[in-house]
Amino acid sequence: MKTYSLNFIIILITLQAGAQSTYKHTLKLMGSRFDITVVANDSTQANGYINLAINEISRIEKLISSWDPNSQTSDINKNAGIKPVKVDSELFDLIERSLAISKLTDGAFDVSYASMDRIWKFDGSMTEMPSEKNISASVSKVGYTNIELNDSNSTVFLTQKGMKIGFGAIGKGYAADMAKSLLIDEGVVSGIINASGDMTTWGKQTNGDEWKVAITNPLNKNKAFALLPITNGAVVTSGNYEKYVNFNGKRYTHIIDPRTGYPSTGIISVTVFAPKAELADALSTSVFVMGKDVGLNRINQLSNIECIIIDEDGNIFTSTNIKINKI
Repeated sequence: MKTYSLNFIIILITLQAGAQSTYKHTLKLMGSRFDITVVANDSTQANGYINLAINEISRIEKLISSWDPNSQTSDINKNAGIKPVKVDSELFDLIERSLAISKLTDGAFDVSYASMDRIWKFDGSMTEMPSEKNISASVSKVGYTNIELNDSNSTVFLTQKGMKIGFGAIGKGYAADMAKSLLIDEGVVSGIINASGDMTTWGKQTNGDEWKVAITNPLNKNKAFALLPITNGAVVTSGNYEKYVNFNGKRYTHIIDPRTGYPSTGIISVTVFAPKAELADALSTSVFVMGKDVGLNRINQLSNIECIIIDEDGNIFTSTNIKINKI
């Protein structure tokens, strides 16, 4: 369920407006590119704010990383089928929200997706499809309904041995949200946290305009088809147009349905607008798995959530209330 967010063009305008300017720093965090942009009085103040955001994102990575053997997430996975694990309230709450999204999407998003056996290869080495038996076996340990939470003890229990949880489809969005919240509390009036396309914004540009994002068609990445304002919200794009295989005239992409073990088909790009990057992150992957019709129907039932889908033929579909200003 890993997603790649490649079809963003962030439009940043750095203008003097009184004493404030826009400052941006790019670095690698959580194994991904992060662009942290703040509006501040001077570079010294901006660097202080940016360092606060970096420290917060690093703290979250240590909490949720399944690659760090000392993290609470790794402890949960090591004790799958053995015993419940007591965790910090922050991680417990994140898992609880992840389970809620899993239910909302009928398992198209599943926080236990990390249990999958990665039998699909998208590096050019695959010469034939995996067998139906192997595909079915690859997701045998996946199932969010087998995660037990005990609120009174703040414990998490994966009831089957071999189960694992992971935050690859929600973690960067959560980190972006937390960094944004911290900077707002510190008095930063405006900025952007962009976690490899998991983007959340607040305030406005120094010239008074809203932050804007240009959406590009993956079939023609040199040209944007829409420019959309983002005000105190989040936008996440998931794309699968660079990692895929073709078998028997059908294209299979790297975003796998955790319920079936089969890759998603028919869609090459999903952009979701939501109040928080955490939710937009999870839903963008879910829409891929659910497909255009089911995905748009589910999005249209949610308040303050909008979606843009581009299918494999380059056709553009949107949720009911979104307005696209074509350029």
